[in-house]
Amino acid sequence: MGIVKAICISEKKGVQKHRIEEAVFVTDYGIEQDAHAGKWHRQVSLLSFDSLEAFKQRGASVIDGAFGENLIVDEFDFRHLPVGTVFQCNDVILEMTQIGKECHSHCEIYKIMGECIMPREGVFAKVIQGGTIHVGDEMKIIDQKDRFKVAVLTLSDKGAAGDREDKSGPLIREIVEKENYLVIDQRMIPDDQPLIEKTLIHLCDKTKADLVLTTGGTGFSMRDCTPEATIAVAHRMAPGISEAIRAYSAQFTNRAMLSRGASVIRGGTLIINLPGSPKAVRESLACILPSLDHGLQILKGTASECGQK
Repeated sequence: MGIVKAICISEKKGVQKHRIEEAVFVTDYGIEQDAHAGKWHRQVSLLSFDSLEAFKQRGASVIDGAFGENLIVDEFDFRHLPVGTVFQCNDVILEMTQIGKECHSHCEIYKIMGECIMPREGVFAKVIQGGTIHVGDEMKIIDQKDRFKVAVLTLSDKGAAGDREDKSGPLIREIVEKENYLVIDQRMIPDDQPLIEKTLIHLCDKTKADLVLTTGGTGFSMRDCTPEATIAVAHRMAPGISEAIRAYSAQFTNRAMLSRGASVIRGGTLIINLPGSPKAVRESLACILPSLDHGLQILKGTASECGQK
């Protein structure tokens, strides 16, 4: 268990960070009012309190935030934790994305001491889930070995334009989180095939989701292109999942046969198209979730193939 010793931000790049007593963390962005927040992999910087104290004992006179760190945390030696480690503090969930960084322009501390600890001992993280952190709050490492990372993608022209509330995306999140999945990304975009393809590639290749669940865009409308976009980015097909969804939903409505949803694999990520209505989403997840965990374990190499002893 770690303790947050300091929180630091800077409203402008190029100036030293200053200490604050609490901060609001925004999902997939960073800390509110911090100039280094954004849609990238180094949204929050962290430094071990022990590293900072050891540096001070060697004669360095530094204040909190001097190395560009957002969070100073006691009891964690970040240098020996692997990339992908997930931390939780209150409602905030952070995933470590990078250890250290290249120092292109040496700071004043480097010029005086001949070294700077942030490039060697600091780490960076993305905000997986937002919330508020106060100085003195406890931080813990979440055991992720049995939790799959999920991205939820809603496809809707009207929703993306703000003309319709997205009810299916939040429902997917609610259901899968109850089943111990970790939702690391949730977004909504219009029914535009090139944009859908680009977003799916990002969620698979950059965000590294184990599972991407889409909702919407699977019908007969001329703007419905989710299956086409999904198939376009596929490396392998997984048709049995979508076939099972349609067969299960046919118990409740004959219109289930009109759903064109596809299921595919891209690299180490499984992508499944769900229908757009909350009712159909609930039915679809009820059908696939009992077996999905085993399929994902096989995909990730943590379980044997079906039928093997």
